[in-house]
Amino acid sequence: MASDTKEVVTDLAPVLRVYKDGKVERLVGSAYVPPSPNHPATGVSSKDAAISPLISARLYLPKTTTTTPQKLPILIYFHGGGFCVESAFSFLDHRYMNQIASQAKVLIISVEYRLAPEYLLPVAYEDCWDAIQWVASHAVSVNDDGENKELWLINHGDFEKVFIGGDSAGGNIVHNIAVRAGIESFNGDLKILGAFLSCPYFWGSKPLGSESSESREPSMLYMSESREQSLLYRMWMCAYPSAPGGIDNPMINPLADDAPSLSGLGCSKVLVCVAGKDPLRDRGVHYVEAVKGSGWTGEVEVFEVEGEDHCFHIINPDSENAKNLIKRLASFISQ
Repeated sequence: MASDTKEVVTDLAPVLRVYKDGKVERLVGSAYVPPSPNHPATGVSSKDAAISPLISARLYLPKTTTTTPQKLPILIYFHGGGFCVESAFSFLDHRYMNQIASQAKVLIISVEYRLAPEYLLPVAYEDCWDAIQWVASHAVSVNDDGENKELWLINHGDFEKVFIGGDSAGGNIVHNIAVRAGIESFNGDLKILGAFLSCPYFWGSKPLGSESSESREPSMLYMSESREQSLLYRMWMCAYPSAPGGIDNPMINPLADDAPSLSGLGCSKVLVCVAGKDPLRDRGVHYVEAVKGSGWTGEVEVFEVEGEDHCFHIINPDSENAKNLIKRLASFISQ
């Protein structure tokens, strides 16, 4: 509970507040829940693992019909929350991961990266890169009894079918990981087969399409007629105040003039999911068009759900639209 005597230095209500004494008050976010050895609705097993002293993850293993270890595609997932809120251990993401693991028959590593403003960007990007390196280390050391080896990955992971995925800020992380993967290598030269970005958090100083004040619908994400005072702008600057170029930094605006070429994305296929009423919708669509026009040789597709808002499938996964989107994600991974 906030104290009236404390001075607020950064007010990002209804998301978070930062006080002069350094306290961070997160105003949104679902409660943490423990892993489940046998999820009652899906049969998926989950457990937590330490990747490093600073990074952890929740792993999900779907129920199989065989008694012998079965090799499964691997999904490395990055949760949303504007780089500032939510968790791999939260109720909403735990429920969502159980559904994806069950439908796609995929082994999931949901990464608990460090959050801003306590840990400013680019820390989250580095944490997520390190998490993939940890996964990749299992591909080159499957017969090694070294420390920090995860048996679920060794026994069940198919390292020829590695995917990365994320929603909102997590989708942003997916893009930046894919760009870096086109330049740098993972342990054992692991390759990312596919990447999905759901309602990705991209932004920029110049409005695109329905982002203009004349055509957009009211949304919590805008919060202001001024682009520089919108919540989308202020959350990025809270998470990465030293970002060169501010809101046009290539990490938040992959369409910026000085952004790396999308032709070098380090994966073979990309799926971008957008929601019709999401203020970020047009950024996702333009991103797909930019990838298509970049000369990249992979397969890219946009999947749009009309009449829904930002990350609706995580908030209300039982709706028909959410079920259809989750089914599309599962198909993308399992094909």
